[in-house]
Amino acid sequence: MTSGIQWRLPPLVVDIVLAVIVTVITVWGCYSESNPSFESGPIYHGNVIVPSPGWAYLLVAAAGLALIWRRRHPKGVLAASLVGVLAFALLGSISYAALVIPPIALYAVALTVPVYEAVLYGVLTLAALAVAIVVGPAVAVTSGDIALVGLVAVAVLGGIASANRRRYIEEVRVRTELMERTHQEKTRRTVDAERLRIARELHDVVAHTMSTINVQAGVAAYVGSDLPPNAASALQAIKTASKDGLRELRAILSVLRQVDDPDSTQPQPGLCRLDALVAGVIAAGLPTAVVTSGRPPVVLPPAVDLAAYRIVQESLTNAIRHAGPATATVEITYGEREVNLRVTDTGCGPPASWPASGHGVIGMRERAAAAGGRLGIGKAHAGGFEVTAHLPLECS
Repeated sequence: MTSGIQWRLPPLVVDIVLAVIVTVITVWGCYSESNPSFESGPIYHGNVIVPSPGWAYLLVAAAGLALIWRRRHPKGVLAASLVGVLAFALLGSISYAALVIPPIALYAVALTVPVYEAVLYGVLTLAALAVAIVVGPAVAVTSGDIALVGLVAVAVLGGIASANRRRYIEEVRVRTELMERTHQEKTRRTVDAERLRIARELHDVVAHTMSTINVQAGVAAYVGSDLPPNAASALQAIKTASKDGLRELRAILSVLRQVDDPDSTQPQPGLCRLDALVAGVIAAGLPTAVVTSGRPPVVLPPAVDLAAYRIVQESLTNAIRHAGPATATVEITYGEREVNLRVTDTGCGPPASWPASGHGVIGMRERAAAAGGRLGIGKAHAGGFEVTAHLPLECS
């Protein structure tokens, strides 16, 4: 059998098998008690044993087979088992074998009721079984009678313990699901917050670009008085459209910005400010080298430039926090269609159980996706941590 594969019988099948086994054993036990084979004859503690009629064993069988429904109707099954055993005992038969049926039903009851009710049902069951013993042919208390008290106590205490364990397991399951939902909700909030921050920065970039278009169109219309009418109309249309677009962008930005967010008065950062960023990282205790290859374009798309800077910034920040004594390298490769980033450190690297879902990682993934690129995070080949990003120069 393959290890790790578990299978369980359906509860109804388990109940049927248990009920049949208990019924066969108790019926055979009652028959043997009513038809003894010892040499002294049918005498029990000085009393003559009268064999029970055949139909009387149907009472024991009914009490045993009732255990099939002990999960769905525990109290009813307990009552049925007690009635069957008491009826069999009232016929004057020895019913010691049948006395094990009610404790099994009692255990099922103790699983489903509060502790005080379980104890109460245990007392009532013990009283009913005592009556069954008294009305029988016994005239003295035996060790079996004392053991019966222990059997009832075990049924009650076992049912209470099992019920407590089930409640504990259910509480753990609910708590685990709640923690999972809380984690997912926290992750969603983090993603939303990061997307909102990216949107605000991109809106600042677009607003700056549209402001430049508006100013340039106005200057061209002013100095180009001798332009053809169509060109002058086109410039005026550009100036009007950019002005309207700026007004709409400001309205959107007022919604996206939080109440306590300061208005941006600085240009959005880009790779042109990478030297200042690296100088700050080195001052923080992480020696960092920058390696550039390829021919950079004259002007990077603003979204790509901003995303590249933020990814490098977050990668170096994580290296400062988690790499320990280490060095870092920032590799920037300019291709014809994309910019490739690779930030590595020589630290201890991510642990085996690292989930790759921290807030900083989420932010980098969102920024790469916003620029139309992709991000890779994991353990570097030579040890340490590695972040790679591929950002297209033409956003799709």
